[in-house]
Amino acid sequence: EDRLALIEGIKDGTIDMIATDHAPHSAEEKSKGLQKSAFGIVGIETAFSVMYTFLVKTGIISLEKLIEIMAINPRKRFGIADSGYTVWDLDKKFIVDPNKFLSQGRATPFENCELYGECKLTIVNNEIKYIV
Repeated sequence: EDRLALIEGIKDGTIDMIATDHAPHSAEEKSKGLQKSAFGIVGIETAFSVMYTFLVKTGIISLEKLIEIMAINPRKRFGIADSGYTVWDLDKKFIVDPNKFLSQGRATPFENCELYGECKLTIVNNEIKYIV
């Protein structure tokens, strides 16, 4: 019920952005049980692909809407300069393997999940910052 309410909020504009709270905690920090472990997951490496797979590919929202709520609206709201872009292969299917994350964190609820959309290139200030 909560998930459906969130989806409705995205569709009707009540929710106008989706962002991650990238929390790259070490295995030791995450190994102390639910109450004593550091909170958070690695989101930056899967966020777009998760949203693309479960919201766009299923027809819930358009790709344009996803870009609006993940890129355009946060830039506007927080005054972030448009200094770069990413190139995605939207047809690329992959299985989430946290051991391949570039971040030090490995905590993800999407381990072994099949997703679409692989980042191929990231440009910031006209410099390549990431390339596959």
